[in-house]
Amino acid sequence: MLIASEMRDDDVVFTGLVTGDRTALFAAGIPLAAAVLAQKTHAPNLTVLLAGWIVNPDLREMRRPPVSEFDPELLTLPCDARGQRFPGVMNAQRGDVTLGFSSAAQIDRTGALNTHRINLPGGGFRALVGPILIPEHMTLFGREIVMMPRHDKRNFVGQVDYRCGPPLPRQRAGAAEYGYGGAGPSLVVTPRCVLDFDQEGLMKLRSVHATSSIDDVLAHTGFDLRVDSSVPTTPRPDQEYLDVLRTEVDPFGVMLGTQDRGSR
Repeated sequence: MLIASEMRDDDVVFTGLVTGDRTALFAAGIPLAAAVLAQKTHAPNLTVLLAGWIVNPDLREMRRPPVSEFDPELLTLPCDARGQRFPGVMNAQRGDVTLGFSSAAQIDRTGALNTHRINLPGGGFRALVGPILIPEHMTLFGREIVMMPRHDKRNFVGQVDYRCGPPLPRQRAGAAEYGYGGAGPSLVVTPRCVLDFDQEGLMKLRSVHATSSIDDVLAHTGFDLRVDSSVPTTPRPDQEYLDVLRTEVDPFGVMLGTQDRGSR
């Protein structure tokens, strides 16, 4: 409900696909379900762009999570339209995409993401998936929600080992000076809390989930996090939203991870 409430009626929402059960659920499944939920509640004119080439997919027909941008599962999935290349249905450089979702192995207090490599203590590095579309997400999309499936000090670091997009203060300055359309990250969602950014472009605590606490968040964050004097608990979805999710958006539990694993 929280993520869906961030979406507007005129948004074009870009959700990619990532690998790994937990990361795929958090960084792709939940955003996709939230976008369709927004369509069915307060934003009927919102456009969902799945994997960069499928427009307004019907998730009710999805029986298993797709594992790649061109998974055969997607070839027969009912939708409004399909593109012929990735990403090609919408023009990111023209500013068509107004809201994107991304994830990373590392994020720092400026909102810089690292999906490229992790430096090892003894020297060398461990290669990750690479920058993929993170630079475009951060500089061309209207705004960005970062979905972090893990919230620990190794993920929330003082400075990322490799920047795959500009830090938010530099992003804001560049957008103002050069006029490109991306606004950078506006929200970070983790299993412990929700974070946003202050006027200086530095991360701050917006709300804490009922299963966590401020002390818990601070103990698992590798930098000084701004905390206001009063931090609310993250709102829980009401029954109406849950009913829509379970019956009209994702009846087989594919996007929300509630599907019986034996049926996959």
